[in-house]
Amino acid sequence: MPHTHPTHHYQLPHFEGDILQITDLHFSYPDGHAALHGIQLCLAQGEKVALVGPNGAGKSTLMLHLNGILGDSGAVTVAGLPLNPKTLPQIRAAVGLVFQNPDDQLFSPTVFEDVAFGPLHMGLPEAEIHIRVDAALESVRMSAYRERLSHHLSVGEKKRIAIATVLAMNPRLLVLDEPSAGLDPRARRTLIHLLRDLPITMLVSTHDLALAKELFPRMIIMDEGRIVADGPTLELLQDQGLLEAHGLEKP
Repeated sequence: MPHTHPTHHYQLPHFEGDILQITDLHFSYPDGHAALHGIQLCLAQGEKVALVGPNGAGKSTLMLHLNGILGDSGAVTVAGLPLNPKTLPQIRAAVGLVFQNPDDQLFSPTVFEDVAFGPLHMGLPEAEIHIRVDAALESVRMSAYRERLSHHLSVGEKKRIAIATVLAMNPRLLVLDEPSAGLDPRARRTLIHLLRDLPITMLVSTHDLALAKELFPRMIIMDEGRIVADGPTLELLQDQGLLEAHGLEKP
């Protein structure tokens, strides 16, 4: 592993309070399509929240704002730190974004190199990188895969490694886009146990309402760029009219 100088070691200060605050977030794409309309959202430390809604509701657009891939200032605060160009490196270390397709996240020859990529570019010393990689792989129950070739793994295994790549950054908030998509029942069950056991604040976009029911005490429903409901998952899932109005089916 090449030696790096610890010049980019971003550490968020200790923080008590909401991990995520979004205030009146609006966003339109360059073609003029308005994707988000006045989003207001808070996530407390330790909360695990499902984000649901039909395709085109704005869920992915919202998630891409949380670490500055879209938008650049004003409406998003992470662990007390307002998102702006100056704070972007800290916020990208604090918000672990896991894409729906793990192949968008895995690009190194081996599992170890994929998981080490983030800590390496944070400028951490080599010993610390190894500690973080080992801890992240253990968290997703993939320790035995350290030297495996990433592109030879199953979809479920790749998803777990993709989660490990962001856990190695020690994020404050884990954001997952459709984590159960494309998984067979066994891989899905493994993922559910893994997400349940991770002691981290979580926002998860999903069409899998059975997953939401099992894992996430709170659910946010989005439609047409707006939050149309936010409350206890079991209560919202009992509201047949609400689900039908927003293209959702009771699990």
